[in-house]
Amino acid sequence: MSSRIAQIRLVSSHPEVYEPCDDSFALVDALLADRKNLLEHKPTLCMEVGCGSGYVITSLMLMLGEEGNGAQFIATDINHHAIRVTQETMEAHGVHAELIHTDIASGLENRLAGSVDVMVVNPPYVPTPEDEVGQEGIASAWAGGENGRRVIDKILPIADKLLSKRGWLYMVTLTANNPSQICLQMRKKGYASRIVVQRSTEEESLHIIKFWKDFDIEVDAKDVVTNSNAVPAGVMDSVLSLFQRLSFWSSS
Repeated sequence: MSSRIAQIRLVSSHPEVYEPCDDSFALVDALLADRKNLLEHKPTLCMEVGCGSGYVITSLMLMLGEEGNGAQFIATDINHHAIRVTQETMEAHGVHAELIHTDIASGLENRLAGSVDVMVVNPPYVPTPEDEVGQEGIASAWAGGENGRRVIDKILPIADKLLSKRGWLYMVTLTANNPSQICLQMRKKGYASRIVVQRSTEEESLHIIKFWKDFDIEVDAKDVVTNSNAVPAGVMDSVLSLFQRLSFWSSS
């Protein structure tokens, strides 16, 4: 049984490609923490949206290893440099995935609809001016627009379309993104959620949230938060903690 992850020294790089950082490490730690569940889940198709350096998708492939039972892997990125760097990272680790240069999953919606069992996303979540969103190069990896939600809000409905009935989504969020509202938004689509990893750095507070379909849980949004824009940052953690308690742990 292998629980290896990608080795930083073997991760390729390019000046225009986002290198593994605290958010990347937190996402991989979340996958490692959930590895037993992932192996029992036996995914047939795993996908990363925004593969960057390839550190996360390569780590996922390595931690599933031979026990992944022949799972297929797909990774996309809007940055063509990232596709090449990810390819080099994978080759250095002896793994392979289908790499596609596209915006989120553009052109793949029909092909992948309802078939992705595990999706991992480290989206551009940094609050920035709107005109910085979608720029070429490395800025595409972090520029998230107002509240850092511009790209996140594009990804969520696409994820809903691509995920299988037993699909899991792991997403990096920042406190400024209002993750409680993201959870409520996904709850309306029939997804339960829980925080797998919560990590604070000097500059940001990160939450790696896992979403999965569960139509048996009923959560009244008004009982959790009535005005998402008015939630003070200081009480965000308690709101997220409430989501953890409301989540259906046994099915995750």
